[in-house]
Amino acid sequence: MKINLLGSSGSIGTQTADVCRRHGIEIHSAAVKSNYKMLAEQAREFDIRRVCIYEEKYYKPLKEELSGSKTEILVGSDGLCELAADRAADLTVNSVVGMVGLKPTLAALENGMPLALANKETLVAGGDIVMKLAAEKGITILPIDSEHSAIFQCLMGVKGDISKQLKGIILTASGGPFYGKTASELENVTLEQALCHPNWSMGRKITVDSATLMNKGLELMEACHLFGVSPSQVEIVVHRQSVIHSAVVLSDNAVIAQLGVPDMKIPIQLALTYPERCPSLSGELSLTDYGTLTFDKPDLETFICLKAAIQAAEIGGTAGSIVNGANERAVELFLDGRIGFCDIGRGVSEALADIAVKPAASLEAVLSADAMAREFIDRKFC
Repeated sequence: MKINLLGSSGSIGTQTADVCRRHGIEIHSAAVKSNYKMLAEQAREFDIRRVCIYEEKYYKPLKEELSGSKTEILVGSDGLCELAADRAADLTVNSVVGMVGLKPTLAALENGMPLALANKETLVAGGDIVMKLAAEKGITILPIDSEHSAIFQCLMGVKGDISKQLKGIILTASGGPFYGKTASELENVTLEQALCHPNWSMGRKITVDSATLMNKGLELMEACHLFGVSPSQVEIVVHRQSVIHSAVVLSDNAVIAQLGVPDMKIPIQLALTYPERCPSLSGELSLTDYGTLTFDKPDLETFICLKAAIQAAEIGGTAGSIVNGANERAVELFLDGRIGFCDIGRGVSEALADIAVKPAASLEAVLSADAMAREFIDRKFC
């Protein structure tokens, strides 16, 4: 088994490397945004044949790190797409963060490459064109997000026509670090507080998205594309313990859920070994240790990022690209200390209201909406 690993230095990427070590999976190629030192370390450990550094300014230091090796070095978006489509591997794992992940996804699918996906933006912004291309190529996209992997696992046991039997999806959310807070209490939260997730260890951007609940809105849009359901068929439920990773409701009202400890290695490993299940690095779940599992409705009036994302899912077209682009840029500004936490939600909501939504029929339409959303945020805050 060989994989192309895009985003190898991030949270999902490093955990994917752990799974590869556990099961002797070969990393044929790997890509990072800027962490050239980790990429070089991975290249040496896994004898990686091809690597890509997205930010060109790190090409020379990476080349120095890999001096004397036979590893081929590629650069930028073109390099990322070339690795994604490399058929010398058996599977491409796309775990890069942000809209930069969309083009490699399309490149992999266009070349008939099996794909395991942890890049939310691919489906949130480009779901219409991505799923159409996957269908044309006969490729099943294997989800790595814990929630979408859970839904996928629940549906693995359904026989017959799933489209006729899937009535709805229960999408669980931890509620993030600010569960139960009011809008006024969120006005002065700090970056440090926003990065303190109660259950999961993730990258900075996705951790902020979890704090605003934007992450759950993005996941709702992903679920609609992946499983062919409408937004009204997806119920978001706050489940603080993160034991039930999501569930499906079938036509007879039976509910099937996937449970486990909050550890991303479970969905990562399944994507790499599908359809087989193998011994895992993850711990066993003890329900008696938890004792009680709780479920609540999300507060859409306080967490307006989630409200805007749900609205975008209902609108369709480039609305997903608008809210995603606005959120991505606003989170960058928040991480840089240039705007407040609540400004993220305000910026996303106003961008959706201000920018005209068009059909998401082409990559150009999707990227144009994304650019307009980012420009809107810059005009508002910079």
